[in-house]
Order: sequence, then structure tokens, then C-alpha cells
Amino acid sequence: MKPYALGTFSHERDSRKFVGLVMDDQVADLAILAKLYDAPALADAGSVLALLDAWDTHRAALDRLALAIDVKTEHWYARDALRVHPAIDLPRQVFCTGANYRKHVVDMTVDAKVGPPGLDEAALRRWAENMMDERAATGEPYAFTKPVSTVSGAYDPLVLPNTTTQPDWELELAVVIGRSGYQIPRELAMSYVAGYCIVNDISARDLIPRTDYKMLGTDWLRSKGQPGFLPLGPYFVPKAFVVDPHRLKMRLSVSGKVMQDESTADMLFGIERQIEYISRYSRLLPGDIICTGSPAGNGTHYNRYLQAGDVIEAEIEGLGRQRQTCV
Repeated sequence: MKPYALGTFSHERDSRKFVGLVMDDQVADLAILAKLYDAPALADAGSVLALLDAWDTHRAALDRLALAIDVKTEHWYARDALRVHPAIDLPRQVFCTGANYRKHVVDMTVDAKVGPPGLDEAALRRWAENMMDERAATGEPYAFTKPVSTVSGAYDPLVLPNTTTQPDWELELAVVIGRSGYQIPRELAMSYVAGYCIVNDISARDLIPRTDYKMLGTDWLRSKGQPGFLPLGPYFVPKAFVVDPHRLKMRLSVSGKVMQDESTADMLFGIERQIEYISRYSRLLPGDIICTGSPAGNGTHYNRYLQAGDVIEAEIEGLGRQRQTCV
């Protein structure tokens, strides 16, 4: 089986979006390939979401097509020659699993000095580490939703809104759902996964707590729901080409300085557990994405937030790269 990815693209001279088959960092219009190589099951799929609506059928057709094609024909374009839109344009639902990386939560606890009184920094860190180990053993994921209107392309500018003074980055592995399901058991969870892509869960840190009425707790709408706060892509990579999603290297830099350099192995709750938990309360639909949490190294840790002119570069092993300029 030849590896491939999928995305949503357009030519600079033509605003029409098309589903692109990506091989060796070259892109071709899937509809054109479907006609050339007699793949009728793919000919009418006008979006990546449409492919995901019948993913098992379309995946088999894509596998056959990838084996047959030649990337040296005139129908292929360099990715840099195209405009890159959100890989899934657009998902139906976006779920996020918060506080899901062990070191990230430990660092936040130490940085905020939240814990039993009288502990020095080393003792507070040990307390936080023990708390995370206990949570992983006996606790549950913490999930919330994010508006689909936050989704943007992997190379689109990130417009920093005037509503926040602390815009922050959160590189995350996104799970793409390929089958509808409700109350999915953990042992079957991975059969609902179509593949993976990169997201950056941009967050306004100063807008997370509600200070007007503290019993309300966190406000995810205003802190994570603003336009452009979820760059998605550049590609959607089918799960067959990701050997172990729990062992992927992740790296994010801001204006040339590495801020996050971790692995998905630091997740507290794995993908199966997240799918089981979210689907206990919400029906998952084809094209949904689950943002699985962000590793250590956010702006809160460095007391450094995004500013106009900053360039964010992010990558996850095997899933491509993102690049946003803050304006």
C-alpha cells in the first residue's frame, strides 16, 4: 500500500476548492485522478468530509488509486504552488480534551503554585506528579467543545483579536472520526478513527477564568472560540500510515525559539479512552475531530504570549507542518 494523505486546496488563479490527493509532497485533484484511473467511487466526492461520510468504501478506493497512479504526470502540483485550506473543510464537530499531558499539567501546577501550603518547588512538583499519576489510574478525561468557526488553514495568518492580551499556542494531535458512534466501548474505539492531522488550539489565557462570578469556573467560548483559533492541517493522514499515534514527536517554535518539544507518549488518557468518554455523552459523526491535548511548553510556562509579527511553526511526526504569522 502506497502512503498518501488528503487535503483541501485551491489554485491561486481559481478560488474553487478541490480535494487533493497528496503523495511525496505533490498534490493532484482527486476528481481528475478518479476520471483518469476509472475510480467512479471517488469521482463525486467534492470534499474530504464527503469522503469521510462513507470512509470504509472510499478508503478502499483510495488505496487502489494510490497504487495505480504516477506522480510524474502533468496533473500534479507542488504543495507550495497551491493555497492550503483546512484539511477537513469543515469538520462537523470539534471536541477538545484538556489537561491531558502529564508534564504540562505538572508544570502549570508548579508555575501557578497551586497545591498544599508550605511546599517548596521540588515538593510541589512531586505532589503534582503523584496527583497526575492518581488521575491517570482512577480519573476520567476532561472534554469540551470548540466552535467550528475557529477552524483555519495551516498557513493562514493568525489574527490576534483585541479581546485578549494573552494569546497562547497549544500544538495538538487531532483524531479524525470516520464512523458515526454513540457510547463506543474502549476496545472498539480505534475502529472509529479514520486518521490524524495537526491542530493548534489557540487560547486566550486571560479569558479562561470567569472573574465576575467565580463559581462559573472556566469560559471556553471566549477563551478558545474566536475566529482562527484552530489551524487544522495541512493534511489528513489515514491511520494506516501512522504506526503508533501514541509515539509521535511534536515540536512547536515561536519566532525561531522552540517552545514545545515532546511526544504524544505523555498523554494521560489515550485516544481509546478519550473516544469512549466523549461518546458516552455525545454522538460522534464522520468528520468530527478530537483535539487530544497539548504537551508542556505553552506561553503560560514562559510568561510569553503571542504578539503581532510572531511566526508559529509546528509539526507532528508524519503529519506535515504548519506555519502561521501573527497579525
